[in-house]
Amino acid sequence: MAVAILVVFLVLTANFQSVRLALTTVSTVPAVIAGVLVMLWLTGTTLNVQSFVGSIMAIGVAMANAILVVTFAEHIRREGRPAREAAVAGASSRLRAVLMTSSAMIAGMLPMALGLGEAGQQNAPLGRAVIGGLAAATVTTLFILPGIFTIFQGRARVASVSLDPTDPESAAFTPSAASALAEQGTRR
Repeated sequence: MAVAILVVFLVLTANFQSVRLALTTVSTVPAVIAGVLVMLWLTGTTLNVQSFVGSIMAIGVAMANAILVVTFAEHIRREGRPAREAAVAGASSRLRAVLMTSSAMIAGMLPMALGLGEAGQQNAPLGRAVIGGLAAATVTTLFILPGIFTIFQGRARVASVSLDPTDPESAAFTPSAASALAEQGTRR
């Protein structure tokens, strides 16, 4: 699981072109793990392969929600608004999407978590892990993640960090490289 989280962090760093935004997004993972462990403890369920699979599923959905909030908050911050205001606006504008995603996943896992049907107790740890992890992650994404975003991005520059010479927002932008790329596109 640690290797998977590290790989996700590296992919997010490349995607956002920012270590701070990747750290902000990955900061929801401890809440997922805590939610999974609390739910397993409350239900008297053991930590096993099924619960590990459930925790990985919960981390996946939680990361998707966190990416959504962080992306919108960063977009708003780059428009010139303060980081705190951008974080609150990002979380509030994505509130419905985060709640719908989490509640749909929790509702879908509820029958599995209750262990209904034949061999229901065999798959119950998976459902319980997902429900516990997503419940904690949803609260964290909506209420704690904006604060973490504010801390990490409060003094960040608004200028693009891109090193692409064809990107007009990049500090490395050169009109000759952009025109050369445009010429190559028209030749094809």
